[in-house]
Amino acid sequence: MANKRRPQGDGTIRKRSDGRWEARIIIGHKNDGSPMYKSAFAKTQKSALKQLHQLLDLYRDVDLTEECRMTLGEWMDKWLDEYMIFTIKENTIKGYRSQIDHQIKPFIGHKQLASLTTADIQKFYNKIKKEGRVHPHPIHGHVLSDSMVRKIHMMLHEAMEVAVRERYIVRNPTDNTTIPKKTITEKQVLDDSQLNRFLEAIQGEPYWHDFFYVEVMTGLRRGEICGIKWSDIDFNEGTLCIKRSVSTKEGGGVSIGETKTDAGVRTIIMPPSVATLLQEKQADAISEWVFPHYTNPSDPLHPSSAYKKLKTILKNIELPMMRFHDLRHTFATHATDGGVDPKTLAGILGHTDASFTLDTYTHVTGDMQRNAMTVVNSMMQQFLITEKTDGKE
Repeated sequence: MANKRRPQGDGTIRKRSDGRWEARIIIGHKNDGSPMYKSAFAKTQKSALKQLHQLLDLYRDVDLTEECRMTLGEWMDKWLDEYMIFTIKENTIKGYRSQIDHQIKPFIGHKQLASLTTADIQKFYNKIKKEGRVHPHPIHGHVLSDSMVRKIHMMLHEAMEVAVRERYIVRNPTDNTTIPKKTITEKQVLDDSQLNRFLEAIQGEPYWHDFFYVEVMTGLRRGEICGIKWSDIDFNEGTLCIKRSVSTKEGGGVSIGETKTDAGVRTIIMPPSVATLLQEKQADAISEWVFPHYTNPSDPLHPSSAYKKLKTILKNIELPMMRFHDLRHTFATHATDGGVDPKTLAGILGHTDASFTLDTYTHVTGDMQRNAMTVVNSMMQQFLITEKTDGKE
């Protein structure tokens, strides 16, 4: 039987010498201009025609480049080094590099970029969930946390979107995959008693007292408080301008960059006690940084040093371990309890959305519940007294 061919541009069907039918279309061009093909195989001519129509639908209006032949691992390196290097912070690049080297490359990095399917990506997610942790956890072994699987998915999705835009692939294979749902974890917040114990514990160390007092009174991000300069403070107006953020570099040292978001650049009114404390501290300043590195004052305090000190303090006074970020939660929660409205609080914290502030940075403590019940009790007692008075009349 003679080979059946469809017109150029619509693809072709032919019967191979091994008896199978091949459907083939042009999907792009190499760097020298020669065409690149995509084929599908079937046992019958009818099935091959169906395959052809599927290929035409999938690659409609597509003209891929030769780079689609690179592996996923090669593309992830290219994406990080050429597309992301100047758009994200150093610590984010460090995190992405770790995920590429420890999860993507070992498990799926050998796959050709253009051949990746949604099924391939789903199998990858399932695999790393069970076996993706590099260093075994004493309880969970090599099981990777749900949050880390989600982070890898978000990074991979972004990289694949760029690959689509650059015509390396037709569609994003991470679409329509299933990833672990985000679990809402209980925020660690210091209640009134714990906060008092914490503030008492730092009284004996002036440097750390000033640092942590400013933190719990302003709710700044760790990198933001480390990045404050004296020039950012206007004592006449009582304001503090947040302009930069400090992060720890891989291998030591610090990196000074922009705040986490555009809304992070902001001017806040300092609580009077904070303004007084900092004005007194400035009298003995030896650096442009409000909180300089204690052995090298020309550098700001390392954020990692602040976190280590926090853990030491909490351990010494037998308070629950918490992240540095939980001091931010503590500030926001107590501010809300004190009557600060959500929009004002969002501005202080550097958020654009007040609802995000309420959902993420506030926490109902036992003290808040007791205060609420006291208010309700007072209201009900007043109501009952009024009812009795009305009844007598």
